[in-house]
Amino acid sequence: MLLALLGAALGLLAFALIADEVVEGETHAFDEAVLLAFRTPGDPANPLGPPWLEIIMRDVTALGSTTVLTLITFIVAGFLAMDGKRAAALFVLVATAGGGLLSYALKLGFERPRPDLVAHLVDVSTLSFPSGHAMGAAVTFLTLGVLLVRTESRRRIKAYALAVAVGLTLLVGFSRIYLGVHWPTDVLAGWCAGGAWALLCWILVLLLQRRGKVESAGTAGTDTSATDDPPPRKAS
Repeated sequence: MLLALLGAALGLLAFALIADEVVEGETHAFDEAVLLAFRTPGDPANPLGPPWLEIIMRDVTALGSTTVLTLITFIVAGFLAMDGKRAAALFVLVATAGGGLLSYALKLGFERPRPDLVAHLVDVSTLSFPSGHAMGAAVTFLTLGVLLVRTESRRRIKAYALAVAVGLTLLVGFSRIYLGVHWPTDVLAGWCAGGAWALLCWILVLLLQRRGKVESAGTAGTDTSATDDPPPRKAS
């Protein structure tokens, strides 16, 4: 828990430092250099790499969309509920919804416009800071990952869940930079804020488990829809 608190504090501190630099305009040179690094020299409308890479990036970035993240959240919550872990399912819904609202509030607070340095390879209409896709992916995937870690007893599944959560979060954020719809500092800030939120959720679920409010690994709720066959009767 102390490590999680430290990680959350570092994530919030990193977000605050990035936000302060963005407001003061100190990150402009860095943002421009990184965006242009993913474009053909002299042609900011043409991304580096073969055409199929752009298609892949468009598909990957959809994993961080509100629609996809909402579907994943409900699917996981439904699975937990069917597994008898109803409190954990409710926690998933509340944690991801809260993170989404926080991301929206931060966008309104900073009101940073989208990059106009390179061509946008996908349509966008909202504000830029922090990246909603990067933060949403971090909030959803990392929160689900840490929750699975707390509700699973097998180490291989724990490691797999965390690796997938971190990998998807990084891929979604990287795709936003490649597609030219976010400044790199937007994505970094989204990762920091989303990671801090996930760690705070991990701490909260740990406390709730200790109080018996959320199911722990190897436990289930009161689901009795599936009954076991009765043991055979001993012959007299």
